[in-house]
Amino acid sequence: MKVIQYTPEKLHTALVSNSQYLTKVYSSFGEVAAQTDQYMEWLRDYCQAFFYGLSVKLLPAVAVSETKCSFRVNSNSYNLQILTGDLLQFLKKRKPKDAFCIVGITMIDLYPKDSWNFVFGQASLTEGMGVFSFARYDDNFYKRSYAGRLKKHLQPRQKDYSVFDGYYTPPITSSLLLRSCKTMTHEIGHMFGISHCQWLSCVMQGSNHLDESDRRPLDFCPICLRKLQFAIGFNIAERYKALLHWMDEDQTQTSVKASASHTTPHFTKPTEAFNASKLWVCRCLEILEKDQ
Repeated sequence: MKVIQYTPEKLHTALVSNSQYLTKVYSSFGEVAAQTDQYMEWLRDYCQAFFYGLSVKLLPAVAVSETKCSFRVNSNSYNLQILTGDLLQFLKKRKPKDAFCIVGITMIDLYPKDSWNFVFGQASLTEGMGVFSFARYDDNFYKRSYAGRLKKHLQPRQKDYSVFDGYYTPPITSSLLLRSCKTMTHEIGHMFGISHCQWLSCVMQGSNHLDESDRRPLDFCPICLRKLQFAIGFNIAERYKALLHWMDEDQTQTSVKASASHTTPHFTKPTEAFNASKLWVCRCLEILEKDQ
């Protein structure tokens, strides 16, 4: 992926908008719709803490049929996939005028062109937009028992989006949420002009497979963090506090809100996989507070 290196003047001009937008591209979720809506809110709140000082807003979710995108059944894994280029064109039309970037998030697998097996995501860095799939972050994706596998001989017609009705959506596990946060912030980091990190252990390090991606930490290294701070202008300690609050958010408050509305189910945020990152953030805060 080519990374565009912005000059400080261009970067600050782009950031006048002060907003990032996330939108969900979905199939017919059915009973899991409420959980995926909650998942999007968790991602929005994490993104807002990570890029501290910017506003992150959720756009209305869109069905695959609304995007008019091409799709196929993968000939190896027999799961549904949607074409990234078509989704980027759709996002380009939907990008608000005040947006620094717009990101499409989906639980449906992606492919960039017919000759490729799959892609985790694709972005247009010059236009500030990207689309990413977390389908392969399901722990069962590469197993023969994966619930998203279709019958081998099923070949749906193009524009017949009924094939997505009731299509499988993976459960929101702690590991899926952790992987999602890493991918989302990594790719948006590129939109800020930050290249793949070659210095220290960092979420901006490149990866060629899932195991390598899992070894990356959740946060920026000090060098990349300084680049982001220069672009946005946040207080580092306040940013760490915001991240810690997201990882350690009081779920009882959310439960009270949910119980007030009988139509809104409550899902506890699965942050068990974030424990190591939480310890790191706490340690960084301790050091910063001692230096004050």
